[in-house]
Amino acid sequence: MAARHLRSGLPLLQARLAANESAAVAQVSRGLATEADKPKENKIKVPKALYGGTGNYASALFLAAANANSLEKVESEILDVVGASKKSPMFSQFMKDTSVPKETRVKAITEIFSEAGFTDITKKFLSALASNGRLKYVERIAERFVDLTMAHRGEVKVVVRTVVPLPDKEEKELKETLRDILGKDKTILVEQKIDQSIMGGLVIEFGQKVFDMSIKTRAKQMEAFLRLPFDI
Repeated sequence: MAARHLRSGLPLLQARLAANESAAVAQVSRGLATEADKPKENKIKVPKALYGGTGNYASALFLAAANANSLEKVESEILDVVGASKKSPMFSQFMKDTSVPKETRVKAITEIFSEAGFTDITKKFLSALASNGRLKYVERIAERFVDLTMAHRGEVKVVVRTVVPLPDKEEKELKETLRDILGKDKTILVEQKIDQSIMGGLVIEFGQKVFDMSIKTRAKQMEAFLRLPFDI
């Protein structure tokens, strides 16, 4: 009976949670905006739509930074926060511990990043995350913020997995081919990863697309083909 009631109430609960998250993001956006920014807000748009709570926070930060002409600086600062969290277990625990009183979280964040010389936009944003209990999501927010800044600059990150590093000539040819596909105005950023498990060939990943040209996958396809029944 209790489980049935819980299931029946899930849509309403989800709607309320979504509303709470949207309200929190709206509060962050208002807090980041300044009077000088307001006339520009209708002119600057996010270069791609992001969904979910972290996507909304990243979009709010992007708009604020773009309006202030501080995208590169804010990007560097938000990545510094992620880097500090990874290097310091104590700082990481503080970011994730929602049992710390809100006032303590906000005061600590404000003091730490004021001493670090961060821009007002980044400080206000981190303080808002601290106030809303969302500091634990800062790494994911940063990732999505970088997605927006890269799209804004026309950059496309491509991950190439191979058994041995690609020679410079082959990497250049790959970039030219991808530019033909994605657009001449795009800047292709190649990240090479060594993956012995693919046995040879290469696997190319960008966005949600994967082009698997590995020997491992070709061998599996051949094996599956040979197992098919056939008539003589």
